Amino acid sequence: MSRVLVVEDESAIAELVSINLRHAGYEVTIAPSAEQAQREVDRMLPDLVILDWMLPGQSGLSLARRWRGEARTRELPIIMLTARSEEADKVSGLDAGADDYLAKPFSTQELLARMRAVLRRKAPEALDEAVQVAGLRLDPSTRRVSCEGREVKIGPTEFRLLHFFMTHPERVHSRAQLLDRVWGDHVFIEERTVDVHVKRLREALTPVQCASMIETVRGAGYRLTQQASATQA
Repeated sequence: MSRVLVVEDESAIAELVSINLRHAGYEVTIAPSAEQAQREVDRMLPDLVILDWMLPGQSGLSLARRWRGEARTRELPIIMLTARSEEADKVSGLDAGADDYLAKPFSTQELLARMRAVLRRKAPEALDEAVQVAGLRLDPSTRRVSCEGREVKIGPTEFRLLHFFMTHPERVHSRAQLLDRVWGDHVFIEERTVDVHVKRLREALTPVQCASMIETVRGAGYRLTQQASATQA
């Protein structure tokens, strides 16, 4: 049974989500504030967090950034559930480290589908073999990425994206293809999501001078090249 932490200060919404998740077989804990959410995460790491943006005190956005910045919670699956539905808000939520973003009002069935997709994407890849392209090395069994011996700090979604690129080097992949192969159940995910995570992947690779290996092919998509290029676009 997967443990889900619902961080929501509106009791009616929290209870609605909780009832539906329990009916679907999840174990649910509710936290009405960022402070209480942090206490719950410190006590026991959940399998997934449903996180509201607007919370009393610290915002959900700040909480997501904090979790992504700490080793213990770096790979904690997070779905933001919020009334803020503008594209800029979605981009901010994804940039803060959310794996997915759902605007209120929402369909319970859509929320459950997104949860299943995120949990599926977080499944361990320990049986996969390490892969290397040029000086860049990725090891799924240890969840580590390095370049010429220097470790790369990388988020879970960017790890999967890089893994796909490295196992299919020099090939051009459209955003739709990447959603299908990296995200899996992408019926509710926008193609803009790919751009956000490619940007974050490049940022992670910048300290080891490997960012330019991820190339933008205008009008087509992205590819990983075995040699750094002068431009990334």
